[in-house]
Amino acid sequence: MTQAELNKLISSGEFPEQTESRKLVETHASWVILCDKFVYKIKKPIQYSFLNFSTYELRKYYCHREIELNRRLTPNVYIDVINITRQSDSINMSGEGEVIDHAVKMRKLPSEKQMDILLAKGKVSKTDINNLSKKIADFHKGTTVISNKNLEDIRHEYNDLQFQKEFIQKHSEPRYAKIIDRAVATSNAFLNRHQSLLAVRLRNGFYRDCHGDLHARNIFLLPEPVPFDCIEFNDDFRQIDVLNEIAFLCMDLDAVNRNDLSELFFENYNMLFPTVKTSEERDLFTYYKSYRANIRAKVNSLRAQSAITDEAKTTALSLAEKYLDLVQSYLEELETANA
Repeated sequence: MTQAELNKLISSGEFPEQTESRKLVETHASWVILCDKFVYKIKKPIQYSFLNFSTYELRKYYCHREIELNRRLTPNVYIDVINITRQSDSINMSGEGEVIDHAVKMRKLPSEKQMDILLAKGKVSKTDINNLSKKIADFHKGTTVISNKNLEDIRHEYNDLQFQKEFIQKHSEPRYAKIIDRAVATSNAFLNRHQSLLAVRLRNGFYRDCHGDLHARNIFLLPEPVPFDCIEFNDDFRQIDVLNEIAFLCMDLDAVNRNDLSELFFENYNMLFPTVKTSEERDLFTYYKSYRANIRAKVNSLRAQSAITDEAKTTALSLAEKYLDLVQSYLEELETANA
């Protein structure tokens, strides 16, 4: 599907139901059309090193895969895969014609109930966190155990941050480049020391087929928790240590100064699904939080590099610096714990 075909679908195409609203939200990998009661997600015809939607067959496969995987946590949100058709000069999501692409159809949930928005308003309660920790613990206990994993992957992903050093050095305070050097060195030393711990956790069944992208923006609180938008395009990103999974959410809470909710989630989760029993494993959890902050810093640095306006560049760079500061705080926590 091309951009021109998408524009035609939104402006004049037929949808499976009547809708007054047809708002487009664009991500790096998808076009998302928000209608009155439903949401339609169309995969862009693109290919990256970690994602391949380049052919009709692959996009169709990953649409079905997205529904299958997300229904594990959100059975009532992901509805079906819808054909996108071309007939004469029109592009539609209903009726006859040549099938040119596919869309994932989802129920539309109230945006004001997204967890990140509620956090910004101070409206996430301890009860919300208790319910969410139970939801995720139950999910992890029941999902597929992964027994084969390259444990060096995380080293390479962590060290990727150093490729942003030149840009950060040029556009930020000198201390941020030093944080990158320190982070990479500390990560390598930590992984060298704890190779056997990662191997034991893999052997003991703590690597599982998880959500993969569990952060506040991907959770609705209705008030029952509804996590959505798990990673479907790369199994390796999703098949991780459960501690790595929850570290993403806890880092997200730390980033908005809700360390109290972060700690509450961790404690409740660990009580329901005991995955941290030693100080060494607690250090691993802190390391995983630094890894998640590292990825956020890298992504925002890349956004700053590709920003079209000065305002967008400044915003993204500020976020990159924020997450680098968070990386440093986790490294200091690790150093204090091992002093």
